[in-house]
Amino acid sequence: MKVRSRLLACLRGLALTFVTLAGSVTLFVLTVLSLVLMLLGLGVFTTPVMIDLLRKHANQRRLLAAQWSGVQIRLPYRPLPADRRSGPTGQVELCTHLLKDPATWRDLLWLLVDMTAGCVIALLACAFLPYGVEGWVLAAGVWEPIVDAGGTYWYAFVPVESQTTANLAALTGVGFALLGLFASPVLLRAHFLLCRAFLAPTPQMALAERVERLTETRHDAVDTSAAELRRIERDLHDGAQARLVAMGMSLGTIEALIEKDPAKAKELLAAARTNSAEALAELRDLVRGIHPPVLAERGLGDAVRALALRMTIPVETEVELPGRFEEPVEAAAYFAVSEILTNAAKHSGAARMWLDIHHEAGMLRIAVTDNGGGGARIAQGGGLSGIERRLGAFDGVLAVSSPPGGPTMVTMEIPCASTAPRPTV
Repeated sequence: MKVRSRLLACLRGLALTFVTLAGSVTLFVLTVLSLVLMLLGLGVFTTPVMIDLLRKHANQRRLLAAQWSGVQIRLPYRPLPADRRSGPTGQVELCTHLLKDPATWRDLLWLLVDMTAGCVIALLACAFLPYGVEGWVLAAGVWEPIVDAGGTYWYAFVPVESQTTANLAALTGVGFALLGLFASPVLLRAHFLLCRAFLAPTPQMALAERVERLTETRHDAVDTSAAELRRIERDLHDGAQARLVAMGMSLGTIEALIEKDPAKAKELLAAARTNSAEALAELRDLVRGIHPPVLAERGLGDAVRALALRMTIPVETEVELPGRFEEPVEAAAYFAVSEILTNAAKHSGAARMWLDIHHEAGMLRIAVTDNGGGGARIAQGGGLSGIERRLGAFDGVLAVSSPPGGPTMVTMEIPCASTAPRPTV
């Protein structure tokens, strides 16, 4: 199997040689020509097209790097403006945006490197094995017509003049073939590592991307907090506050009727007692919605177990947590799990759900799976989008796998460190 993969690496090096010569050279020439045409105004229309082709070419190389050598190359491109105008004005704005993106110029520089150094490395990845086979072909008798036609034939450092030297060339070819088998995967990976040096975002670009993401998540966190405060205010006004006001009015009426109509006063007193109990229950529910007591007292593991027990659909839980986490992290994880389970129970048509939570390598990983009909996706303004924004405040990520027909798996990752278990209140 290893020999097969090494032979495959040799063939892939040959394919990359043609891609770098044909694709990179052509794109470099056409892109530079389009940039020159900017002086005449035509480049405003041709440059975005060429940059789009360039990025597709680079993305294809990123895909091959991951599939063939396991080299991951992140995308460095700035998002295109969402409110682009049509017509020449919009075309000028698009062209300006693309040319201001540092990744565009790094892609162009990569083309130059790819068609030179990248091409040489790809060629070396596929050259040693065929060159080794040539030594065996010479020893098989092909050396005679070659020598008769042109004299001494040099194979590497071996002058082929007779069958003896041809056999020596075959022995040398064995060495080249073995070198090719061992060096081809290494050279192929070296080619992709060279690509990553130009196609991956620089530390400055990564820092700028992180600052932009943190700014966006900060705005989302502020908006979410404001919405949560409005919800609490609305729940207090429409629920507990209204009941307390009604109870106060009932007590005033009772005070007026206690001597004139004791029976009616007792009836109103019983109603006031009921309103008091309902207001207290609503306040408890409201407090539980802000920060569940079981989460504060027992931690995330016990809180999600209690949450799973309250679901209308059976939920199998598997929780392996070394300790507690910071309160904001626990709260974000808890409410994210709560919303996902609730949405799955309402909309998925599932008969069973599975919840897995564990912490390893500084990452809190949560997976919620159901056997429903599938089709879930992260839509703008939807529940999953809100969860994604909430996790983004902690540098967390959310992914959804929900093919038609199911099953649906929602995974979340939040970078965080566990702390010693806090004492139970």
